[in-house]
Amino acid sequence: MGLKDQVRGIIPDHTLCSLSDHFDVIGDIAVLTLAPSLAVYGHILADAIISRRRNIRTVLIKTSRIDGCSRTASYEVIAGIDTVTTHHEYGFLYRLDIGTVFYNPRLASERKRVTDQVCPGERVLVPCCGVGPFVIPAAARGASVVAVEKNPEACRWLAENVQLNGVHDRVTLVNGDASDPDLLTGFMFDRAVIPTPYGMDTIFDVIVPRVKHAGIIHFYTFKNRKQADAMAVEFEEKGYDVILKRACGNVAPVVNRWVFDLVKQD
Repeated sequence: MGLKDQVRGIIPDHTLCSLSDHFDVIGDIAVLTLAPSLAVYGHILADAIISRRRNIRTVLIKTSRIDGCSRTASYEVIAGIDTVTTHHEYGFLYRLDIGTVFYNPRLASERKRVTDQVCPGERVLVPCCGVGPFVIPAAARGASVVAVEKNPEACRWLAENVQLNGVHDRVTLVNGDASDPDLLTGFMFDRAVIPTPYGMDTIFDVIVPRVKHAGIIHFYTFKNRKQADAMAVEFEEKGYDVILKRACGNVAPVVNRWVFDLVKQD
């Protein structure tokens, strides 16, 4: 039974049509995004979720979009107290505070797709790395990973997570701005995973000089389909081999998150 069916007859039908059965689960926290007309029913929805999902102890309503350098949103707690949780993803554990760091559980399979390609002995760069969902699996496969993150709260959780997952000896954590061209001077990498924040595509030109010839780049960006097609052509013209281009999640009716797997040939 979906969430909408659970509350049918409690929430008026004319309002219920705005409710989605889908919500994010991060650890033992459920995160809802509600239309304004549904906000008054938040506690009813929270009770419905907790009654069906015994692993959920906290329910949040997102009250603002992700914004700012720390890529965090604002939330209202409608059930439970704590916004700190431990999230399980493909055998790895991630401790985090949803109120202070960014985490997108919907990218789990995409992160596995990328990190499964990492080979032992590689040097891997992950800018804008958050609490480590690309970093830790790559290190677990035997790579040496440099993880760059601007948000000090995310860095604190990442430091805990590399210990928690037993990869602290293969991760170098840099608390800094990955868009600073001088930050990684002297470093060269076999692979870069670039989970670009919205509107920060210029980071690509900062990171790619740090990737070796024939190195691999996994670049994420937010575009409509026409823009993504044009970007693929531009990459080819600049000498990159485009191995993969695909949408991996939408952020607006015509805007998707796109990933480009590239081989650097210059």
